[in-house]
Amino acid sequence: MSQAASIQLIFVLVVGILSVLKAEDPYKYYTWTVTYGTASPLGAPQQVILINGQFPGPRLDVVTNDNIILNLFNKLDEPFLLTWNGIKQRKNSWQDGVLGTNCPIPPNSNFTYKFQPKDQIGGYTYFPSTAMHKAAGGFGALNVYSRPRIPIPYPTPAADFSLLIGDWHKGNHKGLRQYLDSGKSLTFPDGVLINGQTQSSYSGDQGKTYMFRISNVGLSATLNFRIQGHMMKLVEVEGSHTVQNMYDSLDVHVGQSVTVLVTLDQQPKDYYIVASTRFTSRVLTGTAVLHYSNSRTPVSGPVPGGPTYQIHWSMQQARTYRWNLTANAARPNPQGSFHYGTIKPAKTIVLTNSAPLINGKQRYAVNRVSYINADTPLKLADYFNIPGVFSTNSIQSVPSEGPAYIATAVMPASHHDFIEVVFQNNEQNMQSWHLDGYDFWAIGYGSGKWTEASRKGYNLVDALTRHTVQVYPNSWSAIYVSLDNQGMWNMRSATWERQYLGQQFYLRVYNSVQNLANEYGIPSNAILCGKALARHI
Repeated sequence: MSQAASIQLIFVLVVGILSVLKAEDPYKYYTWTVTYGTASPLGAPQQVILINGQFPGPRLDVVTNDNIILNLFNKLDEPFLLTWNGIKQRKNSWQDGVLGTNCPIPPNSNFTYKFQPKDQIGGYTYFPSTAMHKAAGGFGALNVYSRPRIPIPYPTPAADFSLLIGDWHKGNHKGLRQYLDSGKSLTFPDGVLINGQTQSSYSGDQGKTYMFRISNVGLSATLNFRIQGHMMKLVEVEGSHTVQNMYDSLDVHVGQSVTVLVTLDQQPKDYYIVASTRFTSRVLTGTAVLHYSNSRTPVSGPVPGGPTYQIHWSMQQARTYRWNLTANAARPNPQGSFHYGTIKPAKTIVLTNSAPLINGKQRYAVNRVSYINADTPLKLADYFNIPGVFSTNSIQSVPSEGPAYIATAVMPASHHDFIEVVFQNNEQNMQSWHLDGYDFWAIGYGSGKWTEASRKGYNLVDALTRHTVQVYPNSWSAIYVSLDNQGMWNMRSATWERQYLGQQFYLRVYNSVQNLANEYGIPSNAILCGKALARHI
């Protein structure tokens, strides 16, 4: 071989090695079209929202760090957005899909989402964030699988099923929205659905183990989930591998997701899958069927009952959810290698929810502020330095006395701070709180009013991380959050009526050093609206 040929060969090898070392994560492309359609989830035909003709929407199966390119066409008669519940959108709140970060997609238009489930695994969901569209559908499962080289702490199941459970109203979403806009609360739900139906079936072989990813995509009700005659092994909660305890039923609060393994170890017949409301005076029940492939016996007899109002039982169950400290999550290092309990929080935020009347209409508030959307997304206003859209002095970090008021509430926070957040619920009903852009350690639950002495009961060793935490009636819940993700992030009630009528705000996580290592720039395809309409990207 000549010297020139040798040099050329070496050059080709070096380029090849460098290209492998710098290889991008895989890209996955999707085209979704959102339309109205007709379905009969509770027996009577009603208008629903379809994605690619499906209700619920398509199941989105991806792998950790995949680049998701999803072109969404809006064929509704109203502006529309999807949000990716639990996907952290690392350095990329531009893709969060809520009205504080994105202009909604106009009718007969489209927008391409570009995001990664960066360093994430687990079962999640997506759903509409606009105009009570969630009450009509448009939701679906989003599953993030581990990369092949990252071990999972259980044998690979024979198959996995995504079950979207939730309360449901027969009313049209526009009618429900008008009802709320008139100052009234929604009526009691009409039923409970499992994957948009009251009679779905899931088949498996006797002796094999199957994964069930269960997500509560309803508007308001906590649901208890159970499978007749079968125990469930909890293995993952919203991206955290858990200590693998066994349960005969699990409470799944609004906006939450859990993943269990179920072994078909009973006699070959059909069994009820049940989701029923919790903490309600009237119990609504939705059912599906677990079908053994060699079964000749359909389900029969009464639907197995579950817990109804036992608050202490549910709180005790919540405390048994614990982090598997030795398991890997999305990365090779064990989950327990981050010792969150040894870090002193830089700040404590206390959030108290309330249900005030403002100008004679029902509203919901946090720390006396009832949120109202601005005509310009907060993220765009921040980026273009547009005055008069929001103020970081509009909501306090601790409760205070006085009347509730309406504002576009934004709370400032410093990038890289480690903070404590306490959710104080002085009302008689369940609360469920979600934070976009993060997962957090759910370190404590307690009855009555939180005080500094309540910290003695915190779990500072193996509390799991999740994105949505429940707060029981006349009780408190506490979380730790590492603010490692710069951006404008929605903190909201997952109870959709409360979110719609003001129980939310935005956390502006800011770093004065502006660079791509902290946050990505504005996407070239960002939709501009409101006071940002005439600006240029």
